[in-house]
Order: sequence, then structure tokens, then C-alpha cells
Amino acid sequence: MLAIGCHIVLRDRWCNIVVLNVHAPSEEKSDEAKNGFYEEVEQVFDHFSKYHMKTLLGDFNAKVGRENVFKATIGNDSLHQHCNANGVRIVTFATSKNLVVKSSMFPHRNIHK
Repeated sequence: MLAIGCHIVLRDRWCNIVVLNVHAPSEEKSDEAKNGFYEEVEQVFDHFSKYHMKTLLGDFNAKVGRENVFKATIGNDSLHQHCNANGVRIVTFATSKNLVVKSSMFPHRNIHK
């Protein structure tokens, strides 16, 4: 399974920006498929040096909740109260890579979340 749909490196005089686009397995897929997906994303993510500015975009098929345990990684403005299994996976990945889930950081109307 190919996790990374595409990536692009934008080179500038002072920094390089890496943009990764992914599409995660849906909730009903096997744990093996999900584990393989996150292993491949981590491998590609770690391929680039720590000096690159990295952005991870895509469809993670996740419901990210408002649990207090994840407050450093997610914000207060998630549409959902609780994470599903895919939500826990993406929050765990984001935490391990020192990333944040920006879609849950800013207040929006529920229709726009």
C-alpha cells in the first residue's frame, strides 16, 4: 500500500519546506493496514532532515476529540467530543513528531469543521 500520495520540496534561500499529502486507511480497515500506513508515513517523514519545515496534509479518516490528554497536540475546537481509533493514531503520530493538528485549533462553525 502506498501511503504517500505525493510530496514536494519547496527550496528557499533560508529554509526548505516539505509538503506531504497522504490518504489514510478508513476506520474499518485492518490494524495491519493502518500500522503499515503509519510506518510508511514515518519513514518518509524522517527521510527529510530536521532542518526542513514539514507539513503533513491529507485525509486521515479520523475523528479527533477534545480529550484533555491530547490538549498539547489538539485544540479546544474539534467537532467531536472523543477520538476514534484513527484519531488516536494521528494524535499519537503528531505528538511523536512534535506536530499539531491545526484543524482543531481555531474556532469555526460546525459546518466548516
